[in-house]
Amino acid sequence: MQKLLQLKTSLFADQGQSSQLSDAFVAAWQAGRPGAEVTVRDFAVDAVPHLDGAGFQAFLTKPEERSAGQHAKVAYSDALIAELQAADVLVIGLPMYNLGVPSMLKAWIDHVARAGVTFRYTASGPQGLLSGKKAYVFATRGGRYAGTAFDTQTDFVRNFLGFIGIAEVEFVYAEGLNMGDESKTAGLAAAHAELARIAA
Repeated sequence: MQKLLQLKTSLFADQGQSSQLSDAFVAAWQAGRPGAEVTVRDFAVDAVPHLDGAGFQAFLTKPEERSAGQHAKVAYSDALIAELQAADVLVIGLPMYNLGVPSMLKAWIDHVARAGVTFRYTASGPQGLLSGKKAYVFATRGGRYAGTAFDTQTDFVRNFLGFIGIAEVEFVYAEGLNMGDESKTAGLAAAHAELARIAA
């Protein structure tokens, strides 16, 4: 049985365009895979706390030496990692905010990037420990940035996923959503056509 983890990172929960695109993909993907298991983590509903110094120190402290508070911080990180480890497919709804990724996605990244757990350092450099997975990223933008210096998201997300071992990453873009009704309609139509193709 295949398992899929969906991350909704829009501030607007299900009303966000990236959430709606990723929902459409997940529905199409699931329709072709009866019995598949889907886990949804919606950051607008269940906010991911930003990693602070105390949290990072908890990661570094030996389990037997952790305080109750440190155990709680590590347990939260462990739960996020377990969801990712269990998934065969990762789906990310990715709006662009101020030319970057949503801050809670970065917070999630900081909780799941754990040395010795999701990656490790070797003599030849870092090695990801989450290989064998596929990721789909549904990127929505008010303007048109793909392929330009203003697209800071694509390389960042692709590089991070590769860092933890997820090398197969496919992006679907819906751009020009704030550039008039015609542009929005065309951008969403193109994205829906692409997601239908890759969900098959």
